[in-house]
This record gives sequence, structure tokens and C-alpha cells, in this order.
Amino acid sequence: MKTLHRQSSARFARYEDVPDTYTALCGLHLPRPIHNAAEQRAASAVVEALAGFPLNSEQEDFLEAVAHFVDEYDRTHAKPLPAPGGLAVLKHLLAEHGLKAADLSRMLGGSRNLGAMILRGERNLTLAHVRKLAAHFQVSAEVFI
Repeated sequence: MKTLHRQSSARFARYEDVPDTYTALCGLHLPRPIHNAAEQRAASAVVEALAGFPLNSEQEDFLEAVAHFVDEYDRTHAKPLPAPGGLAVLKHLLAEHGLKAADLSRMLGGSRNLGAMILRGERNLTLAHVRKLAAHFQVSAEVFI
């Protein structure tokens, strides 16, 4: 048996527009376990709509219940972020230290073009490069692999 979900605008222009009681809020969105992305978006919209208002205890209870189901769905359906690759880490470290491709070339002791070629992905880091970079930035060599 399918349950119909009433789409609510879930945006409140003023605090006075927010229903006062748990029961009235349930009329807008019934707190229940979330089973798909559409239900997650609808519940998240309700949470966002209530955020920032000074809530009474019943409104807080409702918000806590809906947020609990959103959090549970997000935890069980979250896709892990891929680890950044060595080139992304290198670009980040260079930017953090205000260094350019020419600085990278000097650091690695290669030709003037080496840094630019590595940053464009035309050349790979060698083991010797990784060791020099790890020592220079004081990070584990593993971050570049």
C-alpha cells in the first residue's frame, strides 16, 4: 500500500505562520522513516523552514523528530567521498603556500617546464619527486600517491 505524501511549501515567511502544536505541524509533514530521496528532500525542506525561528517545546519536538529521520536516512545512504588524488593535494598545497608551477620546478630540481607539465597532468610524479614534496611540505608521502 502506497502512502501519499502531501507536498508542502514548508517555507514560513514569519514565525506567526508556523503552527504552534506538534499535531498541527504533523498536518504539514508527518515525521516518519524516510525511504527515498524525494522523502528526504521534503523532510529536509521542513527542517530548513523551521530553522532560525524561536520554537516552543512542541515545535522543537517536531523538528527533532523530523531531523532524526533525515539524519538516519543520510547516514545510511551517504556515499563516501573519494579521497583526493595526489595531483589535487599537490595543487592545494601549492596554492596554500602561494607557489606556482615555476616554484614546483625549482623545488623538484627539474627543467623549467616540469612543474607546469606535472600540474597539467602531462607528467607523473616520480618517487624522488614525492619524497622531495613530502619533505618540503612536511606531510606524509602517501598523500601524493
